[in-house]
Amino acid sequence: MSDPKTQLGVLLADAVHDKPFSELSGVTFHHRGAELAGHVLIDTLEEAGYTLDDFDAVGALTAAAVPLVTSMITAAASRGQDLDGFVMDFVYPSIKGPSITGRRVILLDSWLSEKSYVQTSSLVTLRNGNELSLDFGIVGNEGAEILAVAALIGGPFTTLNVVHPVTGEQRELPFIRAYDESALRAD
Repeated sequence: MSDPKTQLGVLLADAVHDKPFSELSGVTFHHRGAELAGHVLIDTLEEAGYTLDDFDAVGALTAAAVPLVTSMITAAASRGQDLDGFVMDFVYPSIKGPSITGRRVILLDSWLSEKSYVQTSSLVTLRNGNELSLDFGIVGNEGAEILAVAALIGGPFTTLNVVHPVTGEQRELPFIRAYDESALRAD
């Protein structure tokens, strides 16, 4: 049996084959894919320097990321670690889930690349390759600190330029991807 990252990579390669974009539901709701995704994302974050002791919660940027949040919570619990999750609510700017006040968070999505189009509302749009228009004030208003943005599949960039859509305020956040989109498509 191959390692978890290779196993998940096979499922993902099949899901993205000949598709410009997918929310990856066929993988993230798959019995084995869901289990693998949580562990692979935690392992990938650890490789990037973020251990489970470095962050307290993971937040879904889009509906496609909700199963990934659940997968990560479950994977952390299987490792004897506590990890909370939340969903960004852009209709009524807030979060859904346990309080993130004073906590360190990682924001998640399923697929962020130059070809993916992310829009949960008028407040979140990936544009110009690696520029994410995001009202990160929602998390800031909750008193949390965003450490990074992570995705199961991502483009070749290592940072995201996050732009507040109302104020124009900009900041750069680390971007961590478990799988490079071009590598998955090459398999």
